[in-house]
Amino acid sequence: MTHRIPIGSPLQLLLLGCSFALAGYAGVSLLAGDWLGVALWFVGAALLHDLVLLPLYSSADRAVVRGLGTTGRREWAMYVRVPAALSLLLLLIWFPLISGQVDSSYQLAAGLSTDGFLARWLLITAVLFGGSALLLALRLRRAAKHRSPEPPEPH
Repeated sequence: MTHRIPIGSPLQLLLLGCSFALAGYAGVSLLAGDWLGVALWFVGAALLHDLVLLPLYSSADRAVVRGLGTTGRREWAMYVRVPAALSLLLLLIWFPLISGQVDSSYQLAAGLSTDGFLARWLLITAVLFGGSALLLALRLRRAAKHRSPEPPEPH
């Protein structure tokens, strides 16, 4: 039996207080230089997510679920959702480098060129979807082994 920390325990309250203190310190440090620019960035990111990205990926997910539902394989949707979400998250985070839209200051600061980021992202995406397909194939194989044999039909 595992030991569960009760809700509102001193340890939990201490960890919660530390996380608020860290978030407050990060906010003060971040807003110290250009608070208006940072605030506009946060508002713009929230609006972009809520008004553009959320409807797009919700529609794509509904289309995948509906398409798999028509074939009777609705439970397979998770094998598409997870690699797609991870791949899109990587694209969102590294978009300037993947698209090559960075200025020369990046190359001077990092000492790296932006060449190869697109190929690496495509490779990671292929590995994610390939791994997901492999997991699905293993699941189907295991389910086929554990399925009881059908009795022969009488003639």
